Amino acid sequence: MWILMGLCIVAVLVIYVFHWIIILTDPKFRNRSSLPPGSMGFPFIGETLQFMIPSYSLDIHPFITKRIQRFGSIFRTSLFGQPIVISTDSEFNSYLMQQEGKLVELWAGPATKIFRQSDGFRIPFSNIHKYIRSITLNHIGAECIREKLISQFEEMFIKTLHQWSTQTSIDVKQSITKMNFRFFAKHYFGYDIENLSSNFERISEELFTDFTERLKTIPLNIPGTNYHKCLKEWRKAFKIIKNILEERRNSPEKYRGDFLDQAINDMEKDKIMNDDQIVYLVLGIWFANSASISSMAQLIFKFLSEYPSVVEELRVMNETLRFSILLPGILRKTLKDIHFKEYIIPANWIILAFTPNLHMNSEIYEDPLTFNPWRWKELDSFTVSKNFKPFGGGLTQCPGAELSRAFIATFLHVLVTKYRWTKIKGGKVVRNPILEFSDRIHIKIWENREKT
Repeated sequence: MWILMGLCIVAVLVIYVFHWIIILTDPKFRNRSSLPPGSMGFPFIGETLQFMIPSYSLDIHPFITKRIQRFGSIFRTSLFGQPIVISTDSEFNSYLMQQEGKLVELWAGPATKIFRQSDGFRIPFSNIHKYIRSITLNHIGAECIREKLISQFEEMFIKTLHQWSTQTSIDVKQSITKMNFRFFAKHYFGYDIENLSSNFERISEELFTDFTERLKTIPLNIPGTNYHKCLKEWRKAFKIIKNILEERRNSPEKYRGDFLDQAINDMEKDKIMNDDQIVYLVLGIWFANSASISSMAQLIFKFLSEYPSVVEELRVMNETLRFSILLPGILRKTLKDIHFKEYIIPANWIILAFTPNLHMNSEIYEDPLTFNPWRWKELDSFTVSKNFKPFGGGLTQCPGAELSRAFIATFLHVLVTKYRWTKIKGGKVVRNPILEFSDRIHIKIWENREKT
């Protein structure tokens, strides 16, 4: 036993020594005085463990607030094996958004590796986002929402909420995810739920429900780790969608003019992406819709249960979005050294433009930890545009922003005009650092016959 312990200690020391040899010989660390202040933490894992410690509050995660107090609004750290600069400086963050494609490019964190499981994108990842935004807006943009999706949403919600009212209780996250899954399976690649195998529904629902949780881990593709399980589930869903794509291409008579058809046509015309990348695109956008909408829905039920007077006015949307940021900020990778004030951020570093601090700024939002939908009556449009960014910013603002708003707004309309509900259990929030629920919300819902 003592020999084994000794070997472990030696191994740790060797790793530690080599870690610092790499750091000290890396040119971007030679002039450390020009880097933003901060700590790189332990070898390899950096400060990841501190970053992931749960905080049971709606407020900004203590990892961020403690380092702001110690180092200022821009500081460096190391997360998930990656050197990173975190900025809560609004001037610097606005500057970054203006430098898209010049000094910085989009970076998707550990998810980038999942979306690059094929032979690699044929164009840079920052440029692929421009195509993703374009094709997405064609199918879930404002025009499509207004002309087609609003009426389809309302029809779906009427049917779904009636089904919910026949159950003893429902798990909000699971039920919203299932509803979202079924609708967009049809919208994105033309499959009615009756045509989907139960195996596909099970895999995809489990994937969408647990994916975010499993992705928030150190990206080690080793059997038994959450990241490995995440990749495994993703590949199962990938295989099924790939079969659908091949079937569509081999059967032109099945053309529907949907998202998948446009992606196939664009691939054959412009050679933008290959088959694998189209599948990852469909899954990625599909998942992003599900994750954001289920997060918002849970918060809405939490707040409406705690503030029933709001139901009468329903000034809920912006106030819920102020809390329900799915990601802790906007991630960018530096293409060149960035000079800002007295700091130099080296090329190939990651920058997290931290946005939740905007939404918790007491100078803008009085008593920011209080749910107060009426506050939006007093805020002018200029203040809101500068300090309210629930869907990111710059050229890469989430193209599904309007879809999420329309989905939730229509859902709320049907819910409050035709139904009543009560919270059965759940609703305790946790930041680690994304705002989530440590116990899912369950509600009992029934028809409001007085209003119908």
